[in-house]
Amino acid sequence: MKLLTASALLCALTALTGAAVIPEEWRAQDQVVSVLDKRSACSAPWNPFNGRCFRYFPRAMTWAKAERNCQSLGGNLASIHNIEEYHEIQRLILTTSYGYKEAWIGGSDAHQEGLWLWTDGSHVSYTNWCPGEPNNSRGRQHCMQMNFSDEKCWDDLSCGERRPFVCAKRI
Repeated sequence: MKLLTASALLCALTALTGAAVIPEEWRAQDQVVSVLDKRSACSAPWNPFNGRCFRYFPRAMTWAKAERNCQSLGGNLASIHNIEEYHEIQRLILTTSYGYKEAWIGGSDAHQEGLWLWTDGSHVSYTNWCPGEPNNSRGRQHCMQMNFSDEKCWDDLSCGERRPFVCAKRI
């Protein structure tokens, strides 16, 4: 009964404030956080998936400007950790742009050639490089794009090129 009362109070509080503010004692005591629908934390035009919100921006920018734009919105260029996330981001691009457009994501080896890092600080545990990539053509390709070639895989590209991009932020 106590959990039911706490849950009802939480629902009323959320409806009135529009935010999921949960007192610390509820989190520890009743695990109310697990009951919340995490999808509500992503407001349109952000799209929820695997505990993060994703958004495709069709306006082409350099990789650095795209990252700065994502940071201004509370996120980073998207990191991708498995094939399901990759397919979800591809679906997002397809439904927004009606095609599998090449787009910046948050990988870079600008600090050390061959050591790819995500801008959100997460570990690079999954990759989807195209055959022969990354190749660092002419020694100037340090930023990661997705949906490259007919295979729709990853490619390293000069960071000064302009591409649409995908941002991600944690829920």
